[in-house]
Amino acid sequence: MTASYKPRTGNKTASEKSERSFARTWGIRGLFLALFWAFCSYANSINDRFYVLTPAGLHETVKQSLEIAATLQPEGSVTPGTNATLIVETLINQLVKNHPEAKWATDFTNKRDWVFNNAGGAMGSMYILHASITEYLIIFGSAVGTEGHSGRHTADDYFHILAGTQTAYEAGSLEKEVYHAGDVHHMKRGVVKQYTMKEDTWALEYAQGWIPLMLPFGFADGIVSTLDFITLYHTVRVTAKQMIGNLLIGKI
Repeated sequence: MTASYKPRTGNKTASEKSERSFARTWGIRGLFLALFWAFCSYANSINDRFYVLTPAGLHETVKQSLEIAATLQPEGSVTPGTNATLIVETLINQLVKNHPEAKWATDFTNKRDWVFNNAGGAMGSMYILHASITEYLIIFGSAVGTEGHSGRHTADDYFHILAGTQTAYEAGSLEKEVYHAGDVHHMKRGVVKQYTMKEDTWALEYAQGWIPLMLPFGFADGIVSTLDFITLYHTVRVTAKQMIGNLLIGKI
């Protein structure tokens, strides 16, 4: 009696289905990534339409503010220009006067709106003057000094030094960059640096770009390192208040 043989096709069919499913899944993912990349490229090409401030205009305002603050320095002051409170108060008054096109937070004496920021290993405190989807302007610095990683951002970041000294360098550079009061330190988008801020150093920090993409860097240390969720909450609160407030008046 001759034995019959019937090929077993079940495993082969399952394998083919698995391969087709794998190819389909990664094809969809690849298409999504391509569309996302195209969207980001387009968005990056138009974000300058939404800016209401300029680095040059802010630099002029900072210089004016430092000059005015120096004349208001109390008599007997050994080091004119180092009174950070006076400088910040003068600066905010000048920003409101010179840049009415922006919506400003001005009550910098309200400690509830000051928050610590831990990012890239550096720690400082900040007060948000203006925040929207494409721009932010903050007072940032430290009374005791700090240093850390700048982050690699999709926005241009300008540190207008108000008091003290900031230093920085890029990997491969054997000499540090030094910035004093009145100087501007431009951290270009996509460029990473190590930076330091000596004690009693304060800056007006201005960022231009898609700001929400910078937020994970600003929140990460609070989530996985310091576990300071109260500060994280207040950071979200003051940031959202500014961004939503600007969106409601049509500022992207």
